[in-house]
Amino acid sequence: MSYDLAVWDGDRPLDNRAASSMYDELYERYLESDDVAPPVPRIVAYVEALVAQYPDDVHRNVVWASSPVIDEASGPIVYLLMSYSKAEEMSEYAAVLAREHGLVCFDPQEECLKP
Repeated sequence: MSYDLAVWDGDRPLDNRAASSMYDELYERYLESDDVAPPVPRIVAYVEALVAQYPDDVHRNVVWASSPVIDEASGPIVYLLMSYSKAEEMSEYAAVLAREHGLVCFDPQEECLKP
């Protein structure tokens, strides 16, 4: 079981409805497509900072439900799959870090922007 967040490079949507629409668009274009685009530099920097705090441990992973994390990035978006047991702690950190990097953080389960 995982808890998921989407983080993308772009202007912060005005509200949750606009964010949900943007998320759907980005997810379909970059994550569901067979054509994987290299992640943009701001997403790469974000993922590097994120895994500096919560490392990719491919063999005994208790933090990430899917790793390496950078493999979940394409173009301007990264889809974070966190182990449910660490979700509260990690999602808060991921949202703060996204804001520090000038990125948008969206919770697809709740369909809302993270502060």
